[in-house]
Amino acid sequence: MASTDQPWAALAARFRPDLRLAPTDPLTPARFRIEILAGLTVALALVPEAVAFAFVAGVNPLVGLYAAFLVGLITALFGGRPGMISGATGALAVVMVSLVAQHGVEYLFATVVLMGIIQIAVGLLQWGKFIRLVPHPVMLGFVNGLAIVIFLAQLTQFRTSDGQWLPPQDIALMLGLVALTMGVIWGLPKLTAAIPAPLAGIAVTALIVIGLGLPTPTVGDMASIAGGLPQFHLPLVPLNLETLQIILPYAMILAAIGLIESLLTLNLVGEITGQRGGASQECIAQGAANTVTGFFGGMGGCAMIGQSMINVKSGGRTRVSGISAALFLLAFILVAAPLIERIPLAALVGVMFMVVIGTFAWNSLTILRKVPRTDAVVIVLVTVVTVLTDLAIAVVVGVIVSALAYAWENARRIRANTHVGENGAKYYELEGPLFFGSATGFQEMFDPEGDPDLVVVDFARSRVADQSALQAIDAVAAKYEAVGKRIELRHLSRDCQRLLRRAGQLVVQQADDPTYGVAANYGVRTGTLDGGH
Repeated sequence: MASTDQPWAALAARFRPDLRLAPTDPLTPARFRIEILAGLTVALALVPEAVAFAFVAGVNPLVGLYAAFLVGLITALFGGRPGMISGATGALAVVMVSLVAQHGVEYLFATVVLMGIIQIAVGLLQWGKFIRLVPHPVMLGFVNGLAIVIFLAQLTQFRTSDGQWLPPQDIALMLGLVALTMGVIWGLPKLTAAIPAPLAGIAVTALIVIGLGLPTPTVGDMASIAGGLPQFHLPLVPLNLETLQIILPYAMILAAIGLIESLLTLNLVGEITGQRGGASQECIAQGAANTVTGFFGGMGGCAMIGQSMINVKSGGRTRVSGISAALFLLAFILVAAPLIERIPLAALVGVMFMVVIGTFAWNSLTILRKVPRTDAVVIVLVTVVTVLTDLAIAVVVGVIVSALAYAWENARRIRANTHVGENGAKYYELEGPLFFGSATGFQEMFDPEGDPDLVVVDFARSRVADQSALQAIDAVAAKYEAVGKRIELRHLSRDCQRLLRRAGQLVVQQADDPTYGVAANYGVRTGTLDGGH
């Protein structure tokens, strides 16, 4: 299972190094301007995404916009990674749709509250640190799959409300405007960094469309985004066990998907901004954001890799950009809806297409033939599963396959060098880890019937890893005892000696015995191995 200490480094290296900002750099007026403009760019990109995901979940567009505002604001204030953007996401919306269809939107609000509480508990228990167990191939598959999902999501802008493709001339016009936006985003950084390129791309395309009166779909064609401040609202659901049975499965799934996507995005943004840690803090912030959102009529959310990349490429590095994005979004809802609704969807599609190009790990296409076959399979598998199902399932599948491949590879490494000493004893000098995967192979190495009366098993070059390994050692010892032969165990750690049932009779203690502990804790009870946690 391939892994690195900095699995996102290769991906992060593709972004502009001149935009790096150390956490201790002062927030100068110039930096503050960049952060505000980055936040404005993100807010513009959030509007159609929040509306579209609200439609996917089967709720009012304002439910998605309120979620984008509240989740974005709270995570920007208290999250574990400045510069990361959160809001309503499609990964969560596709899970919510069945809940809303069967039980109504009030049950969704209650589910979002419970989802947040679960995420807070995960953060307090510091389980977020387990994201480091996700191997590099899984992360490559994650960004590739997510890039494809973002791309496919933009294709809905080329369809009418009833799912039909727009007329050919309308599609041609939109593609031309998309290309114009992408051209501005690509070319402007070569001339100046004073204005975020995505914001300039949106502005140029919008001015051309409005100035020439071009007939192309706008944000207002999706839905009206005008509204008031989100109001405190207790979910109107019965407070009983039946309600809990309905919402708990959805809340657990949503919490898992939200945290996995958030923590993987946290790693990516951390590599770009040169920061580490913050996983548990991010879990708590995501949980608090969703809990609050559920009480204010929002659909909940999590980190958004697309908008986070827009923020990063626009120069956003501090909490200011995330906070300003949320406040701009609220301003759009309260006072600027008529103006924002005139922005052509093609401009926002162009921005997201550039995000797709920047997010997809293109180097993974060239390394598929160079990396181990298992890693190549994992990259492709996670990409495909992300597109066909959802992110959480894809990551879990990738981790399981990688772990099984790693265990199988290590299981094949167990071997023994044997020789007969001057005293007539046969020596087994083990090499390789002894754990559940190699326990069977370990037992098959020995020949109790054909070996001499004294057998010495030396673990100096091996390592006992788990209860299965201890049980295998006991089983081998029992076979030799059954045929009246003696077996000695050397260079076992003190922990192994304590846990082995026959340790007192079989272990030969030496001054250079290793001191490592067995991976899991076990207790000795009534003379037999008793597995702990």
